[in-house]
Amino acid sequence: MKHIIGAKPPSHGTGATSAAAARLVEVDEDSAGQRLDNFLLRQLKGVPKTHVYRIIRSGEVRINKGRASADTRVQPGDLVRVPPVRISDKVAEKAERPAPARAFPVLLEDEHLIALDKPAGVAVHGGSGVSFGVIEQLRQGRPQAQFLELVHRLDRETSGILLVAKKRSALTHLQDQFRERETGKTYLALVTGVWPANKKVIDLPLHKYLQADGERRVRVTTPDDPDGMRSITLVKLRGTVAARAAQGLPAMSLLEVTIKTGRTHQIRVHLASQGHSIVGDDKYGDFDLNKRLHKLGMKRMFLHAWRLQFNHPATGERVAVNAELPAELSAFLPQPERA
Repeated sequence: MKHIIGAKPPSHGTGATSAAAARLVEVDEDSAGQRLDNFLLRQLKGVPKTHVYRIIRSGEVRINKGRASADTRVQPGDLVRVPPVRISDKVAEKAERPAPARAFPVLLEDEHLIALDKPAGVAVHGGSGVSFGVIEQLRQGRPQAQFLELVHRLDRETSGILLVAKKRSALTHLQDQFRERETGKTYLALVTGVWPANKKVIDLPLHKYLQADGERRVRVTTPDDPDGMRSITLVKLRGTVAARAAQGLPAMSLLEVTIKTGRTHQIRVHLASQGHSIVGDDKYGDFDLNKRLHKLGMKRMFLHAWRLQFNHPATGERVAVNAELPAELSAFLPQPERA
């Protein structure tokens, strides 16, 4: 059996209408400027992207009765023809099993945005083998919210501040700030060894590549690498942790790390390239040390999105949000070094 998504409900009066009739959706202010493909993905929940692109290419989707491409920007008042889309039982079953609702700690919220404190181990969105993430769970927990979209991303293993927009105007304004490097993003990281206090800037290009198993990785490369992306990381030594010989732990350093560029795995690779990998990093870290840490109860990477500064999308006021270290990280530090 095939299921139909996006169809009008059947009429129960005389001359019943086909259940598979298309519907017209009027674009509201919150959707202004959104790409047509993304607009449809919200209208046709559970429908694979490939299906959405196919109905756009075929001309079944129309804006104000005219054909449109996937990258067409919809505007308030536009009438979008949304055809019914047939999907398999398997896809329909997945669509009917939404992400479990979850409330995340809120650091700041108003009518334009939410600043959440994301726990480690939770993806920010579904995909790549993950059924759901923060944004899907947040939408389920706030069914009355008309618009909730991620402004930026954090690695699954990283905890800390995550911004979510509640209006499209806020989303575009905030994303522009991230793109133009107008935000201030500072992380707390615990690394192996004693970080030299005079080492304050890492300006090394990064190159993304895939391993044989398809896993994404990043490495430092040379300035003449055509695929290298310039990456700048600022480092401030906050304090050191003495070696704990009885536990087999080396000396460590707690760093405040501010990124001026937002490359994939930038902090992790930059710090590791200096011989000071992040404690608990399962991709670029000291694997033998990680095993010892795991036995001592330290079962995650010590990287936390601690402070975020940005201009408020409505008022223009400079906003600073802080997320203190979660308990499992602060408990690992000697008392004087806790953040």
